[in-house]
Amino acid sequence: MTATINVDGKSGEYPVHAGSIGPEVIDIRKLYGNTGRFTYDPGFTSTAACESKITYIDGDQGVLLHRGYPIEQLAEKSSFLEVAYLLLNGDLPNQAEHDEFKYLITRHTMVHEQLATFYRGFRRDAHPMAIMCGVVGALSAFYHDSTDIHDPKQRVIACHRLIAKMPTIAAMAYKYSVGQPFLYPDNSLSYTGNFLRMTFGVPAEPYVINPVVEDALDKIFILHADHEQNASTSTVRLAGSSGANPFACIAAGIACLWGPAHGGANEAALDMLREIGRPERIPEYVARAKNKDDPFRLMGFGHRVYKNYDPRAKVLGAAATKVLDTLGISDPVLDTARELERVALSDDYFIEKKLYPNVDFYSGIILSAIGFPTSMFTALFALARTTGWIAQWTEMMEDNDQRIGRPRQLYTGHGPRDYVPLDQRG
Repeated sequence: MTATINVDGKSGEYPVHAGSIGPEVIDIRKLYGNTGRFTYDPGFTSTAACESKITYIDGDQGVLLHRGYPIEQLAEKSSFLEVAYLLLNGDLPNQAEHDEFKYLITRHTMVHEQLATFYRGFRRDAHPMAIMCGVVGALSAFYHDSTDIHDPKQRVIACHRLIAKMPTIAAMAYKYSVGQPFLYPDNSLSYTGNFLRMTFGVPAEPYVINPVVEDALDKIFILHADHEQNASTSTVRLAGSSGANPFACIAAGIACLWGPAHGGANEAALDMLREIGRPERIPEYVARAKNKDDPFRLMGFGHRVYKNYDPRAKVLGAAATKVLDTLGISDPVLDTARELERVALSDDYFIEKKLYPNVDFYSGIILSAIGFPTSMFTALFALARTTGWIAQWTEMMEDNDQRIGRPRQLYTGHGPRDYVPLDQRG
């Protein structure tokens, strides 16, 4: 199957490729050579920049699949490490594969001791994402034996190190901000349980893990593990296309994720719910959201991709209630969230515009209830998304069609003009 493109009376045929599911794509790689024209697609909303077998999203139907598995099933039945194995390797592990993968990740959780002094170079009030950008980028200065991107074995080791060390790095960023000593990893604990202990435990007493909290945080990690070719994932791939080492690529992804339009959305949603304060004030804020002249926006509703209910939000809505009930927290923010969700799902304005609750709507409530400050929310997102980033990076490295990224532009500046000496300019 081909598509015909006519330019200045010249007709060209371009292949149309079909994926296993999802829209077909028109292969326009020869468009410039044939016509002397580029395509114009700000934000790349209609452009497939790569071929991938990892994650599929159908925003209209509210579908998210990792290697073909629905996210709802993975969140309810799987664990984060099992999902990490799935994203990296293509299939769910059998028991022996699971045990080996868990062993490898667990044995890579410690970071080089000199990194502790690296942290002390930051101010105590530094944002955790600023610290994580620096520390993750610096890993390439400590682990030279896994920076050769052309060696498949080194690539695997780098993948394991990044997945394993990210919880340690994030926990150390939190500990540094509150002036508490760093805790070494405990290999007897689960991936998520170990992170909780490193974050909230202290050397003076044992830390008891609440299984409901551990399960909810593990679900959050699963639900944030990968999300197709979003801004930060595309950043990782673009950095990787130049041949940069994996630690540098993931640091680039963290920097992109830091933006409030991407990774900071759950913090913004929680701030909004706190501003509303209580359910009876919802009509006032809904009216403001409908007013085109009011800059107020309802955060946590709608999504760049999803034009239906975000499947991840359904999972976290139930988890939020369970966590707050277990911890004995009566939170007006959750009551406000529940009522706001009910209003939005029954209001013609939101229905017509397809503004459904997204994953950020509830994740902030859960993280706040567990005890994380809002400054850590995006750092936790980065922790989870590292698995997706590294899976996408690995896939890119194995793709024979991959080329260094080089987007084109529509130039609208000055044409050629002559230089005028400084003393002759008016």
